[in-house]
Amino acid sequence: MIHIEQLRLKFPGAEKRLFTDVSLSIQKGEKVLLLGPSGCGKSTLLQVMAGIIPRSLDVPMKAKKLHIPKRVGYVFQDPDAQFCMPYVDEEMAFVLENLGVPREEMNEKIAHMLQRVRLRLPHVHVPIQTLSGGMKQRLAIASVLALEPDVLCLDEPTALLDEEGTKTVWETLKEVAEDRTVVIVEHKIDHVLDFVERIILFNEHGDIIADGPTHVVFSTYRSFIAEQGIWYPNVWETYEKPKTAQQPYAQADVLLHVQSLRGFRQKEEKIAIDQLTIYAGEWIAVTGENGAGKSTLLQSLMKLIRTEGDMYWQQQPLANDELLYDHIAFVFQNPEFQFVTNRVDDELAYASRLEKRPEHEVDDEVERLLERFHLNEQRYLHPYQLSVGQKRRLSVAASVTDSHRLLLLDEPTFGQDAKNTFALLEWLEAYRQQGKAIVMVTHDERIVSEFATRRWIIENGKLVADEPVAPRMFVRGGIG
Repeated sequence: MIHIEQLRLKFPGAEKRLFTDVSLSIQKGEKVLLLGPSGCGKSTLLQVMAGIIPRSLDVPMKAKKLHIPKRVGYVFQDPDAQFCMPYVDEEMAFVLENLGVPREEMNEKIAHMLQRVRLRLPHVHVPIQTLSGGMKQRLAIASVLALEPDVLCLDEPTALLDEEGTKTVWETLKEVAEDRTVVIVEHKIDHVLDFVERIILFNEHGDIIADGPTHVVFSTYRSFIAEQGIWYPNVWETYEKPKTAQQPYAQADVLLHVQSLRGFRQKEEKIAIDQLTIYAGEWIAVTGENGAGKSTLLQSLMKLIRTEGDMYWQQQPLANDELLYDHIAFVFQNPEFQFVTNRVDDELAYASRLEKRPEHEVDDEVERLLERFHLNEQRYLHPYQLSVGQKRRLSVAASVTDSHRLLLLDEPTFGQDAKNTFALLEWLEAYRQQGKAIVMVTHDERIVSEFATRRWIIENGKLVADEPVAPRMFVRGGIG
């Protein structure tokens, strides 16, 4: 089905090749997991396998031999990159039209495909831009399944889904892909280990280190997998979190207080919360099902959408948005929404330059952030050329300045390997220990139980629970 021989690929502006003489073959019906650290090129290789590179994306590459099947379905890490039409039913109809499905049969087929991925909507003529990230992922999967492809290329198809959503979507994918060839890039490997029969293991430079049956690769290369910071079963049991995690902060003064908060999208009220209070030294995890309003809550607090209500910073009214932005930093779910420069190092310097800091201080800060967020080798690249995990790290690193005491983050760990996830969490914990506060949307219950001090549970745009998180005792284990 897929045959690649001596692939060489290099992104414009990159100092090194991403791949040098990579060769592999995938047979009909195989279920293969591409496993490696963030930024090693897994998603890029998957795009080569699907023919997206170089047919649609003009990336310099050459290969001695390259055989790509004609009927390939591809689910992107970023669902927004997938859509062609503005409305849900139009997106699905676009796929069916290309397959020659008669118009009178479309409504039934659209309803069936949306039901298969558990995408529940009041009606199908809904603007895609109003959906949550997780709902968009479900729609992207539904549109690809409607193609009935011979090969499925899945690039973290459940990255933005909650635990229950992840489970149900993978159940659906396994069911429909039983007789198809499937190639997967996925960090949530617990959900696919019973499905994939083969693992191709990469190092950080994009070299193939191992290629074989799943159980053989995990048993033979367990030390390498741990050293590379790749997710593996029971990885949390081997991680020793900072001793300060979840410990109360001594001077817990009120940072932000909000009353009668209302957030609107296209004149429709999506968030309605009576009051919220955020204290210095808190790490608040915002949880809830996909579409519950978690991202909308953060955007309302940042006044990125139309809002009503009263906001107070350290008991003083926030009279205008500029005062809000002086104190609060925001990290979008989609990092591309916030990039404003053409190079990684310039992106890291941008906020400091706005504060008119001396250039030598800016340079020192950039070097520190490049090192801390593992972006040294990408410093001269355009932010759009980074992997999703690298984009996430860049968006966090570039958002925060010394003046910010409250950080709002929307799913900052998706697309990250274990090493970079833990490094990011430790950086956030150090930020909290400075008397600052974190409000973070996450679907990862382990992050909640290991780092959060409070949890907000959102349902249908309402805050239904505001509760402390009991510190979890650390138990050391090993690779299962």
